[in-house]
Amino acid sequence: MGDRCLEQLEGLPPGIPIFRGKVRDIIDVGDRLLITTTDRISAFDRVLTTIPHKGEILNRISCSWFSQVSDLVPVHILEELSPRTVVVRKTRVLPLEVVVRGYLTGSAYRAYQEGKPVSGIHLPKGMKKNEPFPRPLITPSTKESVGIHDEPISEEEILHRKILSPSLWEQVKDKALAVFRRGTEIARKRGLILVDTKYEFGLSEDGTLYLVDELHTPDSSRYWYLSSYEEAFASGKDPRQLDKEYFRAWLLSKGFQGNGPAPSIPVEVRRAVSERYIEAFEAIEGVPFYPLAENPEAETQIVLSYLERFR
Repeated sequence: MGDRCLEQLEGLPPGIPIFRGKVRDIIDVGDRLLITTTDRISAFDRVLTTIPHKGEILNRISCSWFSQVSDLVPVHILEELSPRTVVVRKTRVLPLEVVVRGYLTGSAYRAYQEGKPVSGIHLPKGMKKNEPFPRPLITPSTKESVGIHDEPISEEEILHRKILSPSLWEQVKDKALAVFRRGTEIARKRGLILVDTKYEFGLSEDGTLYLVDELHTPDSSRYWYLSSYEEAFASGKDPRQLDKEYFRAWLLSKGFQGNGPAPSIPVEVRRAVSERYIEAFEAIEGVPFYPLAENPEAETQIVLSYLERFR
């Protein structure tokens, strides 16, 4: 199913909506969704090719993390149908990405260098790149339409624009920080630093707050290898991190930045990206990666069998 989108499935019960995102295919069955994480990979807002095992890796990492934080916050996972497909509770997703940062790096460091606040937060002078914050920061951003970049937003703006109520925003912050603390603890035991990550939340019909989307995957999170941090920081270098930029770097080396025709992606590049996802899985999960996903036809039958109950 990784290379096949659900829009191409035959035999679906009539009237069931199907949506195709850049990476995920979603079937709407009323109070729940079937979400398949495919092998598609996007860069510069364009879906360009597929990467072997990518969908399975991302889905399995998310499911593992959701199970490890479900005592802290309700999670949307209801059932794991296959290594690629999950059944989740449908929620009204909040229009914010909640980014939690443990270190001054990435876009936060670039803003800091320019003397700008980070999502409305004024940081103390004299901080160094990759320095840990005394306590993790929440730096939310807006969720914009496809083709429009998300923008950082301050807590003051969230409340002034009534994007969330004060009580709901406090709840979101508390849950995000709790999940980040748990993620930090578990990652450290596996020789990693969870540097920063994004969370998404949704509300059920009864107003319960749920953690949704993906969780602590290499696509949504920055990880450094713990063993590399102290020496790298002392020498002003970047710590070794789980590599998620290889594909973008390759595209840039070919002069592609999202406009015009995309270059043909060689098999060896797809294989190299796949190897990096496998490395990420093994580092984050602490176990070797063995593919569990069935072939596309078998996974299709798993989905169709589940949907039979909605005829």
